[in-house]
Amino acid sequence: MTYTNDPHSSYAEPRIRRGKVDSLSLYEITESELETLERGSPSSLFFNLSIALISISCSFLVALLSTEIASDRTFTVFVVIVAVGLIAGGVLGVLWWRTRKDVSEIISRIKERMPLEENSEMETDPEANA
Repeated sequence: MTYTNDPHSSYAEPRIRRGKVDSLSLYEITESELETLERGSPSSLFFNLSIALISISCSFLVALLSTEIASDRTFTVFVVIVAVGLIAGGVLGVLWWRTRKDVSEIISRIKERMPLEENSEMETDPEANA
């Protein structure tokens, strides 16, 4: 499909409006920083799994404490679910706590590279002046 400037044509070029900005800030990042940002933070997954496991464990714990379980096998399964859920939920909670700021720290590090003085002489692109 081609566009023409003919006002009588049904395929006229679209009118382009542009609002100029007074400055742009460009941030350079390393490949490892880009990969970390691309992967995202695993902390939300750790947090969600931790809450789910702890909730399930608490539910089984309440069932253990509030009912009489006649079968030893059923009692053992409930105890194992409570123990594994609390331990795994605790471990995932600690992992969440340790990794919750990874992405925000990388973004802060990238932003800190920008010089504070913006009144300094601005660099110009040599091709833009040609």
